[in-house]
Amino acid sequence: MREADTIAALATPVGAGAIAVVRISGPQAVDCADKIFRGRAKLRDVAPGRVLRGTIVDGDVAVDEVLATVFRAPRSYTGEDVVEISGHGGAAVARSVLRAVLEAGAHPAPPGEFTRRAFLNGKMDLTQAEAVMDLINARGEAAAKAAVAQLEGRLGREIEAAREALLMTLAHLEAFIDFPEEGIDPESGAVLAGRVDDLLRRVERLLSTADEGRMLREGVRLVIHGAPNAGKSSLLNLLLGYDRAMVSEIPGTTRDTIEENLTLRGIPFRIVDTAGLRESDDPLEQEGMRRTRLHVAQADVAVRVVDSADAAAGIPASAGEILVLNKIDLLSEVPRVPGAVAMCCLDGRGLEELVEVVVGRVDLASLDRFAESVAVNERHRRCLVAARDDLEQAKLSLQRGDAPELTAVELRSALAGLGEITGAGDAEEVLDRIFSSFCIGK
Repeated sequence: MREADTIAALATPVGAGAIAVVRISGPQAVDCADKIFRGRAKLRDVAPGRVLRGTIVDGDVAVDEVLATVFRAPRSYTGEDVVEISGHGGAAVARSVLRAVLEAGAHPAPPGEFTRRAFLNGKMDLTQAEAVMDLINARGEAAAKAAVAQLEGRLGREIEAAREALLMTLAHLEAFIDFPEEGIDPESGAVLAGRVDDLLRRVERLLSTADEGRMLREGVRLVIHGAPNAGKSSLLNLLLGYDRAMVSEIPGTTRDTIEENLTLRGIPFRIVDTAGLRESDDPLEQEGMRRTRLHVAQADVAVRVVDSADAAAGIPASAGEILVLNKIDLLSEVPRVPGAVAMCCLDGRGLEELVEVVVGRVDLASLDRFAESVAVNERHRRCLVAARDDLEQAKLSLQRGDAPELTAVELRSALAGLGEITGAGDAEEVLDRIFSSFCIGK
């Protein structure tokens, strides 16, 4: 796909709806639309931002009654000429309008191409482009707030401020490279080291938001674990409200993890049902248990399910996890275990109490705080870690009194790492990887 091509795609979800929008972008966008649009005037003569009512035709056959809006470059989403055709909702009529646009000369837009062009044309940086999909995929109010904050450019501004400070430090160092006879005196070296320390603090502060960013985008990681037949899969099904996992009296039924998305009290969770932990010589079951231990170690909230009959003998809970005493329907008296939640996963008794305890483990104030400021994603985290490592090496180089050329190499590498976050000097494969995850039409 060449950047000079005019592209088109359906910009609304497929299926029945009130309207369906076909978006066209590129140098020939208005000409393509004029070939199939019949209205009071030609679209090329319409003032930017005006809406014109008309008919889309395929040859002499009317396809749909529509509203067409023209946006002229650079004052459009992509920075190019854009036409948006709003027609009646429905898969068949939307396909017909899109087919007419493509036959008029437009090319089908690949996933993320509209937003990619917006980035390439300077309408947004790479963090803002990623925020577009974060906003579309937001599963809760906090996640939506975080996406809007990033779309407004807050993260991009912080990264650019750090890059500007790093450029100033590098320029100071380059002066010593240009005049090697001067060398770096102790006082100047201390000033440079102080600037690097300040940059490290900025990077560490951004890295500290990674866990909150993951929870906002992916959901709080809730892991259910315990012995076989304790009721882990039954609890998963109860929380979801439908039978997602097989339930059997045969130990070892669940051999791999099962993951599902769930919203509790407006908070998005990523719930994980794991294989039961017990002694076993079965290689498959052993691998399942290895994965269970890994997921428990990475959990934001861990729920350990035990048979309430076993709890009568005393079962210590690990620090930080929520203990669930299941199968209370089989006992005449429920054992008292401090902090445990007594449940029956068959009839739902104790579910509301468990939900309250789980939600209470989430630091809502922290999520709200990061939702309104900055919360980095996994790609940002990797770039920041690389930049931090380079800055630490630069600091060590200054402390050792290395030649300024060696320190400059580390600073330039850190500068490239920060630039990759916003797309400054980005590699083509980075763009391909990011925009391939977008939906078509965005």
